[in-house]
Amino acid sequence: MVITLNNVCFSYAEQADVPILNIPTWSLAAGEKTFVYGASGCGKSTLLGLLSGMLSGSTGEITVLGERIDKMSNRQRDKFRANNIGYVFQAFNLIPYLDAIDNIKLAHYFSKSTSKNALHQEIEALLTTLNMPEHDWQKPVRNLSIGQQQRIAIARALINKPKLLIVDEPTSSLDQENRDSFMTLLMSMVTAHNISLLFVSHDMSLAPYFDRVESLSEINHMVANTREKSQGKQSNVD
Repeated sequence: MVITLNNVCFSYAEQADVPILNIPTWSLAAGEKTFVYGASGCGKSTLLGLLSGMLSGSTGEITVLGERIDKMSNRQRDKFRANNIGYVFQAFNLIPYLDAIDNIKLAHYFSKSTSKNALHQEIEALLTTLNMPEHDWQKPVRNLSIGQQQRIAIARALINKPKLLIVDEPTSSLDQENRDSFMTLLMSMVTAHNISLLFVSHDMSLAPYFDRVESLSEINHMVANTREKSQGKQSNVD
């Protein structure tokens, strides 16, 4: 399995008694392209944060690519993520004043050593494959179109040859044409590089792109029950 969760529970410090996630068990197999959907605020980004090691403080077991990521230090998680996990953020999270090449290089900071020349060649190859015009490679990304920023975000997520790609609702602010273009590019790259994919969104129209579709509320059903009980108690008090 690429991902295995067992009895994972997470709450934010300011609401320690309100679990955001309480997942008895869940897994993702190698090669799967999985879509997890749910409404805004239901815990999708929190789940991805735990799986990628950008969030810590959970209980239970989080195993990613055979490693207990919940047992790692911050620095160990940073290195593990750089070497094994690609991440496409909701708002792409590009540095606006840097060009495409430098934005992609940032993802390489914690990864295994690669010569400067080899890295540059790999970046250029990815941008070429993603149909990014060469004359735009060295422009600040704030001067580029949404479609071009999409391509840079995909290239940045793939530059370290990840085994797992995590995608956090990156189409939420896109029109249909840009959304379809993004999904087509993303899925073609995932297939070409034989990457396992976990994609979360509230947009159910994306489901046909995937071979497995799940609701976070079903994975996270114990939290739903907890909230219902809490709301019931509040109603009684009211």
